[in-house]
Amino acid sequence: MAGLGSFSAAAQPASAVAPKGPLILGVYAQGSFIIAHTPAVKHLAVSHPTGLELNVQRQTNGSEPWHAWYKYPKIGVNLVYYDYRNPVLGRSYASSIYLNKSILRTARHELNFRLGTGIAYFPVRFDLATNHKNTIVSSRLNATLQLRLEYDVAVAEHWGLLLGLALNHYSNGATTKPNFGINLPTVLVGFNYHQQRPFQPLAINPATDEPADLGHNFLDLSTSIGWKQRNESDRRKYAVNSVTVMGGRRINRKSNLVVGLEGFYDRSLLAQLQDTTRTGEALPDVKKAGVFVGHELLFGRLAFGSHLGFYVYNPYKSNKFYYERLGLKYHVSDRFWGSVDLKVHRGAADVVELKVGTTL
Repeated sequence: MAGLGSFSAAAQPASAVAPKGPLILGVYAQGSFIIAHTPAVKHLAVSHPTGLELNVQRQTNGSEPWHAWYKYPKIGVNLVYYDYRNPVLGRSYASSIYLNKSILRTARHELNFRLGTGIAYFPVRFDLATNHKNTIVSSRLNATLQLRLEYDVAVAEHWGLLLGLALNHYSNGATTKPNFGINLPTVLVGFNYHQQRPFQPLAINPATDEPADLGHNFLDLSTSIGWKQRNESDRRKYAVNSVTVMGGRRINRKSNLVVGLEGFYDRSLLAQLQDTTRTGEALPDVKKAGVFVGHELLFGRLAFGSHLGFYVYNPYKSNKFYYERLGLKYHVSDRFWGSVDLKVHRGAADVVELKVGTTL
């Protein structure tokens, strides 16, 4: 089973269950500015948003083999509040899950890189009649992505001063238009409470260190659904479906290589054609088929996937001949999994896909 050998091999009798890793609790103040990444948002890139973050992290300790493979990262969840200092944008409330990987760690100093994703809520959004200047946020629910470099220095036995540089991104993935999104370069300062410092990992048993499925092939079958809006004037949500057949091979502790074939049916393209085609004129097929290659980065049951695809059947050329996909995949069992994927055309979000699949 691809990606699962790391925790299958680590199975232990109930009497020998390894203790959980120590906790780290944090509170940080954030100061940001808005990047004017397109002229359509330039009029909003004038304020300096401020925020507050609360988080809790669990230090991995070696209870599963992949902990050591990644040099004992932390796994966390946070709550982030932002005031955009602009009534057109208002405020936002977000929660993310994240992985915090150590770059440098000593008894007193830590340099970490954080990558996280989650959901954000914006009470104030675009409205054609009452808030047409808000070209950044067009739906109350948005996805959020965090990239962060953190430096934590011990100032007491359990306390650390944290300084950081980050990029926070909010977008709805084209489910509603306009969808320019917010990019927030951020500086942050705060404090961490460490339950254990310096950190001491568990002893590793070399016999369980290699994944059982290393060098094995697998086959995944999956289907997905997503929704998207065509433009600002058409507020309807159109369903987008896909079916995928994907083969792969686990090549090392951390990676799967994959290749696949998939088909797409985007109903917003049919509505677009019906609006622009003369009565009686034959409509091209809006269904598409593509082939892709990709990589999965493995963290026990969780995998981060990145694909590059090429359309091989594309009668209605509504986009370029290639596409990209980024996603998070989680195995709920040896056979079944779910994922959340973002499909992209030339850097612009096309649709967020909710996918379920099985591994044969």
